[in-house]
Amino acid sequence: MNHLVSPSILASDFGNLQRDIEMLNRSEADWIHFDVMDGMFVPNISFGFPLLDVVKKHAKKPIDVHLMIEDPDRYIEQFAKGGANGITVHYEACVHLNRTINEIKKLGCRAGVALNPHTPVALLEDILEYADLVLIMSVNPGFGGQKFIPNTYKKIRALKKMSTELNPDLYIEIDGGVDQNNAQQLLEAGANVLVAGNSVFSAPDQLQAISSLKIAG
Repeated sequence: MNHLVSPSILASDFGNLQRDIEMLNRSEADWIHFDVMDGMFVPNISFGFPLLDVVKKHAKKPIDVHLMIEDPDRYIEQFAKGGANGITVHYEACVHLNRTINEIKKLGCRAGVALNPHTPVALLEDILEYADLVLIMSVNPGFGGQKFIPNTYKKIRALKKMSTELNPDLYIEIDGGVDQNNAQQLLEAGANVLVAGNSVFSAPDQLQAISSLKIAG
């Protein structure tokens, strides 16, 4: 499949959010990444349902919700009803991950599982065939603008090998420190969805920044 780009609005200008969403609508971005943090699972608080309402009102592209929260099962239905097209939960936050994935799918959303940098991809072997997407965190979750962790390439290759056998249509999404300098290498390792925040919204030409991520690889 051709790779996708999912800009993270965590790095957008919240004072001009409608403007930034409309820029993404005009851009070559495929999804809009929506990072939810609760201050418990990660050491930061971002945003939730009120902001999702705003994004949904203006977005013309699928909303890619990433729940960096404890006990995400409490809120899956509300995010689905609020406009999420895909919902990704953390392996580390789910006691009954198979049940959680099935519930996301029942609600009509793409079901994703995220892994923190210290979590090996081998732990997904028994769940991989049921997931639509695996998100590999390439920084420690909680804050934008962090330095990319090079071990990510090894994890992508391991996941790609596993998915070839168990789930060939799997989306392999990378989140954290993704930019024009490492995009091609990430894609060559096996990734097919790139999340980018600062490298898009801090760029002098945001549309060009997204375009350069789309032509990488």
